[in-house]
Amino acid sequence: MLAVQDVRLDPLTGQVWRGEREIRLSRKEFQLLRALMARPGDIVTRGELMADVWQTSFYTNSKTIDVHLGWLRRKLDDDPRHPTLITTHRGRGLRFETAADTVAS
Repeated sequence: MLAVQDVRLDPLTGQVWRGEREIRLSRKEFQLLRALMARPGDIVTRGELMADVWQTSFYTNSKTIDVHLGWLRRKLDDDPRHPTLITTHRGRGLRFETAADTVAS
């Protein structure tokens, strides 16, 4: 079980909860969340995410990650304008924050 902030992810059953609410995710959304939650507080590069989630060493359009991230943030109720769970660090990657009061750089 991975647990960061009030999000819990069970890699064996594929279930995710935010607080007491279970959240239904697509397979790719789940894999993206797992890749980020496995390294809480660390910036995960887009290249690492493409390798972990999409099993490819290259990407021609970074919109793939952006689109899935948008869906994931909506389902987690993580405000894209002021995210407290998954923050974007321009030119570096994404980070699953260990505390809700963190601001992206």
